[in-house]
Amino acid sequence: MNYHKKIFQLLILLYSVLYYTQSYKEDGLRGEFTYRLRAKFDKRTDNRYEELFALQVGNRRAFFASAVSLKGDSVMQNSRVTTKNYDGSITLSYNDDAVIPKTNFNFTIIQTNENIQFFDSAGMSLFTYKQPVISNWELADETKIINTIICKKAKVKFKGRNWIAWYAPEIPLPYGPMKFSGLPGLIIKITDEKEDYDFELVKSLSVSQLKGKFINIRRNRYAGAIETTQAKLKQAQKNADDNAAAVLASYGTTIIHGQEMLKEREKAREENEKYKNPLELSE
Repeated sequence: MNYHKKIFQLLILLYSVLYYTQSYKEDGLRGEFTYRLRAKFDKRTDNRYEELFALQVGNRRAFFASAVSLKGDSVMQNSRVTTKNYDGSITLSYNDDAVIPKTNFNFTIIQTNENIQFFDSAGMSLFTYKQPVISNWELADETKIINTIICKKAKVKFKGRNWIAWYAPEIPLPYGPMKFSGLPGLIIKITDEKEDYDFELVKSLSVSQLKGKFINIRRNRYAGAIETTQAKLKQAQKNADDNAAAVLASYGTTIIHGQEMLKEREKAREENEKYKNPLELSE
């Protein structure tokens, strides 16, 4: 019995070594870039919201996510507490003094040469949908220097907006912020014609800093996701929000009070929806 157990453990160890060796080959870090987003989310104001996003480039794919969200992952990982209960079960919790940064951008985007894959949650479930790489770029014979980088101009109509991108042929990576990829060089800056949305590269790691580093995106941000469509994901998120609002309303002091809270919340959401200014105006 012990002999077979040792053989089994040896096979598990061998599998683990092969798995991590494969991960090393696939997810060695070839580039890490930080973009600053300036966005006008509400048509009623000219205020611009700002947030930093990370683009981590591997050998065959690139990951794009909010830097705030990734920091939250790190805080949760480092502050996790495992408690073994008297009955042998295990309880997972977090340190009381852990402060997890908040963001409205908890999605992850994986870019490859074949497609763009978007991952986000609705309720307790993780969903994903795929879209083709943008192929209708119009390359212009125009150059511009942005932060000492020589860039070329490109235009595209994407999801209801007209965009102007500046990419760097000297950085031969066909990636960029959000779902923007497919150009013959890294996108340094991209802005829609109304200037409601603007992504600009503000930081990158040098070659020496990349040495020995790996893609640092937790697998639970994309592994095991349920495949769906963009429209169905949006509907699932709306349903999850409605359910959460109903639960909150149920904590009212009376049933009538709870119903009033739910109506007020729904009215406010409908009002905000009229002035919402999303990055993607069409499917």
